[in-house]
This record gives sequence, C-alpha cells and structure tokens, in this order.
Amino acid sequence: MHNPVDPRRGPAHPPAMQRDGNLFDDDAPPATGERFEILCRAAGVRIERIVSSAVPVPGTYVQDWDEWVVLLRGEATLVIAGEETALVAGDHLFLPARVPHRVERTTAGALWLAVHLEGE
Repeated sequence: MHNPVDPRRGPAHPPAMQRDGNLFDDDAPPATGERFEILCRAAGVRIERIVSSAVPVPGTYVQDWDEWVVLLRGEATLVIAGEETALVAGDHLFLPARVPHRVERTTAGALWLAVHLEGE
C-alpha cells in the first residue's frame, strides 16, 4: 500500500522517530572527551552528532560496523590503522568495520556527524 505525500503536509504517516533540530544548537564542548547524541536510528543505521573537547579521552575504537563521518566544524587528527589523518571542516571519511582508530587531537567545539552502518 502506498501512502501518498501531500506536499503541503508531508508524509501521510511520518516515521515513528522524527525529531527536528539544528546541528549547531547546544554545541558547547564538554570539559573532556566527546558528547554523543543520537539523532536518528532506523533499520541498521544510526546517525550521531558528536561534539568534541580539546582534551580527547585516550582509547582506540574497534567497531563491528562501518562508519562514515564528516567534520562540520573545527579541526581534528585521527590515527587510523596506525596512520595519522588530519581533518578540517568539510572533510569526511569512511571507517570500515574492525579498523582500529582513535582521536588524537581536536579543537574545542569540533562538531561531527557520524553515520553508523550497523546492519540488520
């Protein structure tokens, strides 16, 4: 069955988890580490907003899912599989599952959008 979309009203049945907002609201950096906010979760996909401090928490991520990330504001250095990668606002990259990576450095208030492809 097809749910028609009225262009004046949007979908006849909006998604169960629909949340409007602005990526740049409430963007004060935490004192240390990163603050994570799930913006959307659906069928094997999770979209997160991440706000970084200038003091990264030591640790390496080795995830069982692929991740695509874009740096919306600020600068960062990641170490991916032992190699440093410098990022500036607008840079994006794909992190395949099980590839070790860590945040080496970020500017205070660095803002990220991460898409986690978690599968079914």
